Amino acid sequence: MPHGHSHGGSTHTHSSNGGHDQAGHHHHGPASYDRSFALGALLNIGFVAVEAIYGLIANSTALMADAGHNLSDVTGLLLAWGAVWLGRRMPEGRYTYGFGNASILASLLNAMILLIAVGAILLEAANRLAAPEPVAEVTVMVVAMIGIVINGWTAWLFMGGQKQDINLRGAYLHMAADAAVSLGVVVAALAIRFTGWLWLDPLTSIIIALVIVAGTWGLLRDSVRLAMGAVPDGIDRAGVERYLAGLPGVAEVHDLHIWPISTTETALTAHLVRPGMHQDDALLLEISMVLKDRFGVGHATIQMEHDGSCCRLAPADVV
Repeated sequence: MPHGHSHGGSTHTHSSNGGHDQAGHHHHGPASYDRSFALGALLNIGFVAVEAIYGLIANSTALMADAGHNLSDVTGLLLAWGAVWLGRRMPEGRYTYGFGNASILASLLNAMILLIAVGAILLEAANRLAAPEPVAEVTVMVVAMIGIVINGWTAWLFMGGQKQDINLRGAYLHMAADAAVSLGVVVAALAIRFTGWLWLDPLTSIIIALVIVAGTWGLLRDSVRLAMGAVPDGIDRAGVERYLAGLPGVAEVHDLHIWPISTTETALTAHLVRPGMHQDDALLLEISMVLKDRFGVGHATIQMEHDGSCCRLAPADVV
C-alpha cells in the first residue's frame, strides 16, 4: 500500500510488491525452489564423483571434461540457492534494500566459473588431440546416458522459474546444457566404437566447451548489465516515461531511474513537476499500482514538485 507525505512541496510515495510476481524479502515464491536446489545439488554431486572415476578408468577426456563442467554446475547451483536464501532475509542495518542483490552476484559468478571451466577443458582437449589415447567406449556411453537423465530432470525442475529470474535461468541453462553435452559424449563414444577415430574424444571436449560458451555468454552479458544497474530486460523505460508524463497535471518528468534490486525485483525513482497542483494521494496510489501491474516495477518512489527549475536533479546530465 503506497503512502505519501509532504515536505516543502514534495510528495513521496513508496510502493512495495506484495509477492505475486517479483522476488525479494517480501516474496516467498523462490522458497518453492529450495527442494529443487537440494535435489539438483545432491544428484549432481553424486554424478560428478561417478563420472570422474569412470572418466579416469575409461581414459576419456570427454567424460572428464563433462565431470569438470558438472562440478562447476554444482557450485553454480549452490551459489544460486544461497542467493535465493539471502534474498528472503529482511533488510537490516546498512542493507536497507535487503540482500536480493546477491542473486545478481550469483548469476555473474556462475557465468565466470563456467568460462574458467571452459579454459581448463580446452587445454586438456588440445593436449589429447596432439596425442590421442584409447577410450573405453561402452563405459563412456553408459555414464553419459546417466548424465542425460540426471541433468535433464534437474533442468526441468527450474524450467518454470527461468523466464522470470536470471538466477534461476543460470541454474536451468547449466543443467540443460549438461544434458545436451552428455548426449554429445554418447554420440562421440558410438562413433569411436565404429570408426576407431580416437581424436573424436578430444574433439567432443572442444565442442562441449563451445556449447558452454554459447550458453554462458547471454547469462554473462545480462548479469553484468544487472550488476551495473541497467534497466532490466522486459521493462519498457520509454513506456514508463510516457506514462508518467501523460498523468493529469504533469508538465515534466525528470530524474527518472529504473534499476534492479535483485534478479526479479525492480526499483524506480522519478520527479514529476505538477505546477499549481496539490498533493494527490489517490494519484500516488494509482501510479504505484500501474507501475507494478503494467511495467513490473514493484518498488517505486515518486517525488512531486510544483516548480521543476528549483530541483538540482532536473538537468538530464545530472545523476
